[in-house]
Amino acid sequence: MPKADPAVMQFLLSRRSRPAKTLRAPGPDAESQRRILTAAARTPDHGKLEPWRFIVLQGAALPRVARAVEARGVALGKDADTIEKGRVAFANSPFCIAVIEVQKDSPKIPAIEQTYSAGAVCLALLNAALAEGHGANWLSGWASHDRVFVEEALGLAANERVVGFVHIGTETSAPPERPRPDLDAITEWVSE
Repeated sequence: MPKADPAVMQFLLSRRSRPAKTLRAPGPDAESQRRILTAAARTPDHGKLEPWRFIVLQGAALPRVARAVEARGVALGKDADTIEKGRVAFANSPFCIAVIEVQKDSPKIPAIEQTYSAGAVCLALLNAALAEGHGANWLSGWASHDRVFVEEALGLAANERVVGFVHIGTETSAPPERPRPDLDAITEWVSE
């Protein structure tokens, strides 16, 4: 049986994403990057399919992706504010991990369970980055759902899709606490 770890529980009870717009360089160093990725790769994965992979965006890759978001937004006729919001997420990011869902053929594991596992990877990345002392935010946005963008800018295959972009950096300002769900309103206790 696992031993209780009050420090981890306190972290989970108080964890808070940091808005991507407040993150600046430096991002995590190489050692921290590997710990964050290693922690995320321990995500529950029914059938050991690894229905996800990582694309680590850093250095010149971030402004390149920002330009690709802008170009694709213009091609799609998106309004200037929508384009800029998508562009700036990458242009200002010091470090970003794209979580890619990779659907695997399996007679036992339904596709939806693979999707759930990929989503869990995003949360695990986010929490690992926060636990390492970095600011982090899990974003998606219109570009993550655009096939032309994800295939051209990220090289995704037909059986792949972006689950999220986890931006990681140094926090410049702490966000205010936000309201949390009313546990009693969303919980049904069943005893028999």
